[in-house]
This record gives sequence, C-alpha cells and structure tokens, in this order.
Amino acid sequence: MRIEWAGQEETTMIEINRRLLLGGAGLALAAPSLMTRAAIAQGADTAMSIDHAMPPETHRFKLGNFEVVVVKDGARASGKPQETFGTNQTPEAIGELLEANFLPAENFVNSFAPVLVNTGSEVILFDTGLGEGGRANGLGRLVEGLTAAGYKREDVTIVVITHMHGDHIGGLMEGGKPAFPNARYVTGQAEYDFWVDPARAGTPAEGGHKGVLANVKPLAEKMTFIGDGGDVVGGITGMAAFGHSPGHMIYRLESEGRQLVLAADTANHFVLSLQRPEWEVKFDMDKAAAAETRKRVFDMIATDKLAFIGYHMPFPAVGYVEKLDTGYRYVPKSYQFDI
Repeated sequence: MRIEWAGQEETTMIEINRRLLLGGAGLALAAPSLMTRAAIAQGADTAMSIDHAMPPETHRFKLGNFEVVVVKDGARASGKPQETFGTNQTPEAIGELLEANFLPAENFVNSFAPVLVNTGSEVILFDTGLGEGGRANGLGRLVEGLTAAGYKREDVTIVVITHMHGDHIGGLMEGGKPAFPNARYVTGQAEYDFWVDPARAGTPAEGGHKGVLANVKPLAEKMTFIGDGGDVVGGITGMAAFGHSPGHMIYRLESEGRQLVLAADTANHFVLSLQRPEWEVKFDMDKAAAAETRKRVFDMIATDKLAFIGYHMPFPAVGYVEKLDTGYRYVPKSYQFDI
C-alpha cells in the first residue's frame, strides 16, 4: 500500500502481490498477541508494569490426567560461570567442560521456570519466580505466562514453595497483597523455620531472611508444612533434598502410571551441575550436602528413567538424564508425552 497526499485528498494505491499478502498475514497474526497483552494490562488489579509486545514462553503437556504448564519467568546472561559453578575447580576446567559441550567459556544464561499442575480438582503452582522485583530487568513474567496459558491468578488453589530463595518466592506478593488470592500454601517445615528465625540477622542469610519475612511469613496462616514423604495432594509427594538450602524440597508427581520429578534447584546447570555433580556451587548453602543430594536424586532419576523439570534447566526445562562417567548427561524432552 502507498498513500499519497495531494492537498486534502488522499489517493491510495494498492498493489497486491505475494509479498504484501505475506506481510498482511504477519500483521494479522501479530494483532491477537498485542490485544492479549492489552487485555492483561486492562484486567490486572495489581501494580504490574507491562511493556512487552509478546507474552513469555510457556510449554504445556499431559502427565496422565495431570496438565503440566511450564512458564518462563525470564532469563538473563549471568557472566563468568566459574564464579558460580565449580568454585572448588580452576577456571580453565570450567571453560574446557563448557566448550566441550558447545557452550561459551565466559558466559552462561540462567533461566527461571515455575510450574503449574492442574490435577482436575486442584490448580497447583510450584514456585513463583522473581515477581515485581525482577520486572525492571525483564523478569517476573509468571502471571503473564499463566494468562497466556489460559489461567488467571484466581484459579490457583495451592502454591508450593520448594525453597525460599528470592527467585522462588518473589512472586508470592504483588503490591503488598497475595498474588494468588484464592490459594493456600505448602512448603517444607525445615525451610520455613530456618528463614524466619531471628538468628539469621547479622549473618550472610540476612537478606534472604528479610525476603521471607516480607513475602512468606504474611501467608503463614494459610500454610501447611510438610517433611520428607508428605503429600501435597494425591499423586504429589514431597522429598527432602537438602543442601542447596537448609530445607530444600523436591516433588514427585504420578498420574496414570506416568511420573515426573520437580527437581527445583537440585541442579542449577544442565552441564556444570549434572556432568560434574561433585563440583561446588556458589549458591548451595551446604555444599557437601548439596553435592550428595545431586548424586542421590539424579541416580534415582537416571535409574528409574524418570522425566524431571529443573527450575534452571534450558527452557522448557523438561528432560531426562543418563549416567555418564561420574555424572549425568542431560537429554531434553521431545514427544514422550504426546503419544
């Protein structure tokens, strides 16, 4: 289309060809996305700032009778992997392993993947991303992702917190109010007790302590505390996986004979944490316990050939592992749940 102006008169010349038809189709396809985002902005009753043209990525699949939706809360390049992974190794060893796996030696991308599970009777959200505190950096997009997947915040009936690091609890509150107003909460007793303890003040855990007091403790009256072997609902069982944090929990899902492990932060990188599970990780609070837990959990996952979702695995964060040397090789999910 070319528009020419002659005084007050508009002359429109329309040239129809293959390129224009394809371009028009692109515009038509883009419009629903823009309308969806506008609808989210108009319908939100929180202080969310929405300035993206596209919703975040989501990934949906069936696990027996359960519907599983993985949402990409965001991703960021974090730089200098040797400062986070293999802190008891040489930088050269980290770089060599990354390059052997076709990855850059001097940078890595960290992503965040909360999971929603619809059992048919409950809508259960596992972890809540970075929330409003991450939005200035393009993170904290969980609610947008749920909306794109067809769920409202009000649909969530249970929120499970695997552990209480900031990137898992940041989305619990929105504008000083519960982000999921109809939900009750489930978390590990040991994890909660550690973070709310006033003894954390004046220690390296003080920042996390303050975050828990702001985002988690206000919800305590609606919270159920479980330990190893405790059930969230039928078919979803908690498992102790301590080390990354003092009460870190993972969850085993089973429906109609299909199984899946929500491994949370047991492994934080699909190469550095899995191929070298004994390597120390900066954010593991008890590094020896975290390494032991990685080996125990991923030995189980590999031996039983279970699918798992790792909170920081490459999106959509769903895959398998097989034993490889002293560690494990990550195998991304393809069509296993489609047939």
